[in-house]
Amino acid sequence: MKELVRCTHCIMDNSSDDTITFDADGVCNYCTQAYIQMKTTYFPNDIGKAKLEQMLKEVKAYGKGKPYDCIMGLSGGLDSSYLAYLGHLWDLRVLAVHVDDGFDTEISKQNLKKLVKKTGFDYKTIKPDEKQYNALNKAYFKAGVPNAAVPQDNVLLAFLHKCAKKYKIKYFFSGGNFALECILQRGNTHDAHDLVNIKDINKKFGTENIDKLETISTLQRYIDRYIYGMQSLRPLNYIDYNRDRAFKELEDFCGYQYYGRKHLENSLTEFIQLYWFPHKFGVDKRTSHLSSMIVSGQMTRKEALKELQKPLYEEELMTECIKLIKTKIGISDEEFVEIMSSPPKQHIDYKTQDDLLHIRLLKKIWHILKR
Repeated sequence: MKELVRCTHCIMDNSSDDTITFDADGVCNYCTQAYIQMKTTYFPNDIGKAKLEQMLKEVKAYGKGKPYDCIMGLSGGLDSSYLAYLGHLWDLRVLAVHVDDGFDTEISKQNLKKLVKKTGFDYKTIKPDEKQYNALNKAYFKAGVPNAAVPQDNVLLAFLHKCAKKYKIKYFFSGGNFALECILQRGNTHDAHDLVNIKDINKKFGTENIDKLETISTLQRYIDRYIYGMQSLRPLNYIDYNRDRAFKELEDFCGYQYYGRKHLENSLTEFIQLYWFPHKFGVDKRTSHLSSMIVSGQMTRKEALKELQKPLYEEELMTECIKLIKTKIGISDEEFVEIMSSPPKQHIDYKTQDDLLHIRLLKKIWHILKR
């Protein structure tokens, strides 16, 4: 076993990450790059205020005479919920979209209900074809790949694009942000828009077609950007985005309740984050989330290490979560044991979009079209 090396500034380590490196002071490459990126990405100051004002001005000007200024995807999690709250304060006309995949927790359902009612936003919910969606999820688990959340993410983005084109909306407001996401482990992941990979995994391990599911490819995203001018904006990078303060403001605004750690508003996501990654790939996603908060000044390294010592999950609650996953997706006890005990795979073990159209070629085409 290799020696565990942990960054001296954040808490990233080399236990499951072959891409991590450390300088002479023991500081990892993630920290170094995050602080470089911060200078051009995160503006929790007057510069950000000016950038935000200009952004909102342009968005509202484009939306004039149209039904909406922008579109937002609501997961029920903190980032998208807080952005919706801010959109309300900014007097934006928002089309809010949620994918109800059957795995939303009760607390998440109530949070969404309260938030939508208080903001008054028009709200659309998509329920993916249950049979095909759950069969695709099962295919991903049988494939043994790390990013088992791809079906969730792809279906949501596809529906967002569909709504944006229908209502002639140019701007996506994304809850993606630097403050809580500036450090993300690069290994054991894959592009959620790789439709080639999705189809190949489903072909090899699926039991259903996916023709009833809304899906989107990387190529289609570039086409939509060129034809419809779609842009994804990240307003949370232009404010002093603080996790604890955001929860408090949402609670005061609509009675929003804390659901646990990052991304645990959905039972499927909870299983993937807290069980699938650690048991299958040795990845503790908390290291990325807590390290991001260290970089953005919301937590000390000592506090993060203390948080890391806590159990990943409560056994009883995880047992119930796994039971739900098995029931809804259709995994027997024997299949579950086989899935968890089989050797882990990577997405590149199956066909990817790089096998057909390299992503760099798509980017080159995009830059040519922009001229």
